[in-house]
Amino acid sequence: MAHKDDLGRLGEEHAARFLTAAGYTLLARNWRCEQGEIDLVVEQDGEVAFVEVKTRSGTGFGHPFEAITVVKLARLRRLAAAWCEQADAWPGRIRIDAIAVILAPGAAPVIEHLPGVF
Repeated sequence: MAHKDDLGRLGEEHAARFLTAAGYTLLARNWRCEQGEIDLVVEQDGEVAFVEVKTRSGTGFGHPFEAITVVKLARLRRLAAAWCEQADAWPGRIRIDAIAVILAPGAAPVIEHLPGVF
Protein backbone atom coordinates (compact mmCIF):
# COMPACT_ATOMS: atom_id res chain seq x y z
CA MET A 1 0.00 0.00 0.00
CA ALA A 2 2.89 2.38 0.69
CA HIS A 3 3.96 2.21 -2.98
CA LYS A 4 0.45 3.24 -4.08
CA ASP A 5 0.45 6.15 -1.62
CA ASP A 6 3.92 7.25 -2.78
CA LEU A 7 2.82 7.05 -6.41
CA GLY A 8 -0.24 9.17 -5.63
CA ARG A 9 1.81 11.83 -3.84
CA LEU A 10 4.30 11.95 -6.72
CA GLY A 11 1.44 12.29 -9.20
CA GLU A 12 -0.05 15.16 -7.20
CA GLU A 13 3.37 16.87 -7.19
CA HIS A 14 3.60 16.56 -10.98
CA ALA A 15 0.03 17.85 -11.34
CA ALA A 16 0.74 20.86 -9.10
CA ARG A 17 3.85 21.73 -11.12
CA PHE A 18 1.93 21.29 -14.38
CA LEU A 19 -0.82 23.66 -13.25
CA THR A 20 1.51 26.33 -11.84
CA ALA A 21 3.54 26.22 -15.08
CA ALA A 22 0.26 26.82 -16.92
CA GLY A 23 -0.36 29.98 -14.88
CA TYR A 24 -2.55 28.67 -12.06
CA THR A 25 -2.03 29.76 -8.46
CA LEU A 26 -2.03 26.92 -5.94
CA LEU A 27 -4.45 27.79 -3.11
CA ALA A 28 -4.50 24.48 -1.22
CA ARG A 29 -3.07 21.00 -1.43
CA ASN A 30 -4.62 17.92 0.18
CA TRP A 31 -7.31 20.07 1.83
CA ARG A 32 -9.30 17.97 4.30
CA CYS A 33 -12.53 18.20 6.18
CA GLU A 34 -14.77 15.58 7.81
CA GLN A 35 -16.35 14.81 4.42
CA GLY A 36 -13.10 13.97 2.63
CA GLU A 37 -10.15 15.49 0.80
CA ILE A 38 -9.54 17.67 -2.23
CA ASP A 39 -6.20 16.99 -3.92
CA LEU A 40 -5.55 20.49 -5.27
CA VAL A 41 -7.37 23.82 -5.21
CA VAL A 42 -6.09 26.27 -7.82
CA GLU A 43 -7.13 29.66 -9.18
CA GLN A 44 -6.70 31.34 -12.53
CA ASP A 45 -8.35 34.49 -13.82
CA GLY A 46 -10.81 34.64 -10.91
CA GLU A 47 -12.01 31.05 -11.35
CA VAL A 48 -11.30 28.46 -8.66
CA ALA A 49 -10.80 24.85 -9.73
CA PHE A 50 -11.03 21.87 -7.39
CA VAL A 51 -8.76 19.25 -8.90
CA GLU A 52 -8.96 15.47 -8.55
CA VAL A 53 -5.64 13.84 -9.44
CA LYS A 54 -5.47 10.17 -10.41
CA THR A 55 -2.07 8.56 -10.91
CA ARG A 56 -1.15 5.19 -12.37
CA SER A 57 2.11 3.56 -13.37
CA GLY A 58 0.49 2.45 -16.62
CA THR A 59 -2.86 1.77 -18.22
CA GLY A 60 -2.95 -1.99 -17.69
CA PHE A 61 -5.81 -1.60 -15.23
CA GLY A 62 -7.47 1.23 -17.15
CA HIS A 63 -6.86 4.91 -17.71
CA PRO A 64 -6.62 7.03 -14.53
CA PHE A 65 -9.74 9.00 -15.54
CA GLU A 66 -11.77 5.79 -15.36
CA ALA A 67 -11.37 5.86 -11.56
CA ILE A 68 -13.37 9.11 -11.33
CA THR A 69 -16.94 7.94 -10.94
CA VAL A 70 -20.22 9.84 -10.76
CA VAL A 71 -20.24 9.19 -7.00
CA LYS A 72 -16.70 10.64 -6.71
CA LEU A 73 -17.73 13.75 -8.66
CA ALA A 74 -20.76 14.29 -6.42
CA ARG A 75 -18.51 14.04 -3.35
CA LEU A 76 -16.07 16.53 -4.89
CA ARG A 77 -18.95 18.94 -5.43
CA ARG A 78 -19.85 18.74 -1.73
CA LEU A 79 -16.19 19.19 -0.78
CA ALA A 80 -15.90 22.25 -3.03
CA ALA A 81 -18.86 23.84 -1.24
CA ALA A 82 -17.28 23.00 2.14
CA TRP A 83 -14.00 24.60 1.04
CA CYS A 84 -15.82 27.78 -0.02
CA GLU A 85 -17.65 27.91 3.32
CA GLN A 86 -14.46 27.42 5.32
CA ALA A 87 -12.60 29.99 3.21
CA ASP A 88 -15.47 32.37 4.13
CA ALA A 89 -15.56 33.57 0.56
CA TRP A 90 -17.45 32.34 -2.45
CA PRO A 91 -15.27 32.79 -5.51
CA GLY A 92 -16.94 34.18 -8.60
CA ARG A 93 -16.78 30.95 -10.58
CA ILE A 94 -15.85 27.44 -9.56
CA ARG A 95 -15.35 24.17 -11.39
CA ILE A 96 -14.07 20.65 -10.88
CA ASP A 97 -11.10 19.52 -12.94
CA ALA A 98 -9.49 16.12 -13.35
CA ILE A 99 -5.85 15.38 -13.98
CA ALA A 100 -4.51 11.99 -15.02
CA VAL A 101 -0.84 11.28 -14.42
CA ILE A 102 0.86 8.22 -15.83
CA LEU A 103 4.27 7.53 -14.30
CA ALA A 104 5.60 4.58 -16.24
CA PRO A 105 8.99 3.35 -15.03
CA GLY A 106 11.80 4.86 -17.08
CA ALA A 107 9.50 7.20 -19.02
CA ALA A 108 8.66 10.87 -18.73
CA PRO A 109 5.39 11.59 -16.90
CA VAL A 110 2.31 11.83 -19.08
CA ILE A 111 -0.16 14.42 -17.76
CA GLU A 112 -3.68 15.05 -19.07
CA HIS A 113 -5.85 17.87 -17.75
CA LEU A 114 -9.62 17.95 -18.19
CA PRO A 115 -10.96 21.33 -17.03
CA GLY A 116 -14.57 21.60 -15.97
CA VAL A 117 -15.53 17.95 -15.79
CA PHE A 118 -18.38 18.90 -13.47
